[in-house]
Amino acid sequence: LGGKRSRKQSVCRLSAFIFSGRAKAGRTVCQGSGKMAGKAKGEGIVNLERLSNQLNQISEPDKKAASEAKQRWDSVAKPLGSLGLLEDALIRIAALTGSADIDLSVRRLYLMCADNGVVAQNVTQTGSEVTARMADSFAAGKSSACRMAKMANCQVEAVDLGILNYPGNPGVRNCRIANGTADITQKPAMTKAELYRCIETGIGLVKCAKEDRVKLLVTGEMGIGNTTTSAAMAAALLSVSPEIVVGRGAGLSDEGLATKRRVIADALEKYQLRGTEPMRILCSVGGLDIAGLCGVFLGGAKYHMPIVADGVISAVAALTAERLCPGTKEFIIPSHKGKEPASELLMRELGLYPVIDAGLALGEGTGAVMMFSLLDIAMSLYETGATFGDFKIEEYHRF
Repeated sequence: LGGKRSRKQSVCRLSAFIFSGRAKAGRTVCQGSGKMAGKAKGEGIVNLERLSNQLNQISEPDKKAASEAKQRWDSVAKPLGSLGLLEDALIRIAALTGSADIDLSVRRLYLMCADNGVVAQNVTQTGSEVTARMADSFAAGKSSACRMAKMANCQVEAVDLGILNYPGNPGVRNCRIANGTADITQKPAMTKAELYRCIETGIGLVKCAKEDRVKLLVTGEMGIGNTTTSAAMAAALLSVSPEIVVGRGAGLSDEGLATKRRVIADALEKYQLRGTEPMRILCSVGGLDIAGLCGVFLGGAKYHMPIVADGVISAVAALTAERLCPGTKEFIIPSHKGKEPASELLMRELGLYPVIDAGLALGEGTGAVMMFSLLDIAMSLYETGATFGDFKIEEYHRF
């Protein structure tokens, strides 16, 4: 901890991708639209060498700030470590931001919206048109995520990375990379150039949040079929069979679940992804939303922005980011262990321990938004809790 991370042993794999000639520089498409216009211009003209160097020199969390935060917790009149993972979360946030004076006053939920061509294989209950309807509900502030975010004093920003045939909405940021992904049973989900642009867009969104003085970001997504793409990625990243990681998503029948497992198994066999590099996995069977979230996690590490991760789809994006640039996981705050079977396995692989275990499966970042209420309660003690001195009680000691 402290200073710059040495990358001699674990070089950022994004660098190899950039310099292999498989990604091309260009202007980001994330320019905003309507009332969002001008709020985010991503990274402008991309300097790939500069971006690669920056990601290879991600500075580590601040050890001193973490120690100060831990000392502050230990001064509160309660048994040491008795708030468990909530104490750990605030100590981590202090380390990431470089200050034990934690400020969580401005929060933002980025909802990455995109469609998935694999829906054509009958792996979902609903059609792709639902993604567009939900994006409109985000813009109107009427979705479950929006209502929960309002209670948690959290901004919500929907981002269109590839909603199928979407005409646009003034309340949805226009960052379109493609008109949805390809059907992964027929060909790779996206081109390498599209993949790079998604990652770049996610990084740029974190930069915009930093400039807007956002203190904490939340990852969310919306895209019919994305529990299929995330399960395919999880199986490949973890080198396990689809049966272990594939769940029912929004609610499949036994027959639908069997179809979903078969489709994923066929795709993994088609691309021979077990044990291969994360970029190829993401490009072959992933989604535009997952690629964008991967960029958000990388951006969190680059800009020292704590990122509260939602459920299984965020988790697979987080593991991809960690595999690309080791150390990225240090900037992630896990929120909950989702209902999908891959969720626990992905968090275990990351070495992260979610606070909430409630069988959540709503998506849209809702589990991560729930985390704010718990963090606020913890902050009430961290900032103003009575000390042992206030009660004239001898402090506890660590052994």
